[in-house]
Amino acid sequence: MTETHIVALGGSLLRPEEESGRVKWFADLRDLAAKLQQNGTRVGIVVGGGLPAREAITLAEPYVGDVHALDEIGIAATRLNATIIQQVLREPGLDVAGMIPLDCDHAASLLGEHNFVVMGGTTPGHTTDAVAVELAIKAGAGRCIIATNVSHVYDKDPRTNDDASPVSQLTLVQLGEICGLGKPRQAGASVVVDPVAVEWAIEANLAMCVLDGRSIDLLAAALYGREFSGTNITI
Repeated sequence: MTETHIVALGGSLLRPEEESGRVKWFADLRDLAAKLQQNGTRVGIVVGGGLPAREAITLAEPYVGDVHALDEIGIAATRLNATIIQQVLREPGLDVAGMIPLDCDHAASLLGEHNFVVMGGTTPGHTTDAVAVELAIKAGAGRCIIATNVSHVYDKDPRTNDDASPVSQLTLVQLGEICGLGKPRQAGASVVVDPVAVEWAIEANLAMCVLDGRSIDLLAAALYGREFSGTNITI
């Protein structure tokens, strides 16, 4: 039976500070993809905007007052990053869809034809975490992997709480409490998983996990169902 996995890949992962780090990360990602293809595994990758999105929005913000218009700029950046990943993976001759789908229905359909489908954002107001959860639901994946630049979900914001502790096991409801699901968001607030994504996962009974995507070995362990350092989020 063909396995389908969905990965939300943080945009920050594409830009390690040192060039040697970038070269190794992309090479490791391609090697992992080749092994997954040999096993017949299908993977949908939803790529975040990272620094290009932040820079573009900052550049336009003084002249663009519409929040949705700024979101469209951020979405364009996610699709740029998605195209980078798509082309990096196509180089070794892997079975990667030749287009960046603009919605999850199209992406799920392409996953029926290709081993790898790469996409960015879709709709203003929806983060790529939420898009990944939507794609996981529509593609029939058993779990959504959030690969970001932090190692775990913490019980409280580690940037403002010295006593914050990493958590290895959570339920979706507990994750919602940590992410502030159902509570007003403060301007500039940042959480490791988008509350909308958590809400959709709860409604769909979709398991999740959070790991440090800077290590392709950790991502590989999660994709292969092995133990890994990170946070498992159960139904």
